[in-house]
Amino acid sequence: MIRNVLGSLVALAGAAAAAVSPFRDWYEDRAGLDYRVQDLFGGITDTESAVLGSLLPPFLIAALVALVGVVLRSRLVVAFAGLVVLGLTVLWMVRQGQEANGLTVGGDGSALRDGVALAGAGGLLLLLGAALMPGRRARSRTGRTEPYPAPGPDQPDAWPPTGEPGPPARPSPWPEREADPYAGPGSRDDQETRSYPTRGEWPDRHRPPDA
Repeated sequence: MIRNVLGSLVALAGAAAAAVSPFRDWYEDRAGLDYRVQDLFGGITDTESAVLGSLLPPFLIAALVALVGVVLRSRLVVAFAGLVVLGLTVLWMVRQGQEANGLTVGGDGSALRDGVALAGAGGLLLLLGAALMPGRRARSRTGRTEPYPAPGPDQPDAWPPTGEPGPPARPSPWPEREADPYAGPGSRDDQETRSYPTRGEWPDRHRPPDA
């Protein structure tokens, strides 16, 4: 939790620095709004740039992307925004150094100005914030209980339900009784269900002799 809050604050600070940097002076008395985006690829020129064609839109878009990454707690989105800001800043420094035959920082700020420092610091802060953020974690599903599937060809019946087949059933030691086709008086089923009198209930002529 603390890492997430700290990383979000650092990333927000980097996004703010990147969004403000084009309004500051980058080289001598020339602000970032005066540089065209195509100058980063074709070389720095003295041609003034409109607002939509300057360095402001790419830096603002990168700052918005970083803000979305902070809301979604996505480290990849915040890191991507930091790489864009830092890449544009380094590319501008390369082109400006080629045009001016080197980059210098004078004591009175006559060369590189605070706009470049803000842009570079913004990119580094975005990368640092992405490294500090723990990112989103997948929800644990250990608390959910899945129903036990019914046994089938792919899921044999077993208990406990471990997914492994149980021991084979033992055959009965007693042979199964065959059904008697005759069900009338005197049949086997009739003899098993017939009740016989006890010793005291025998008639006199059929009473067995006393032992």
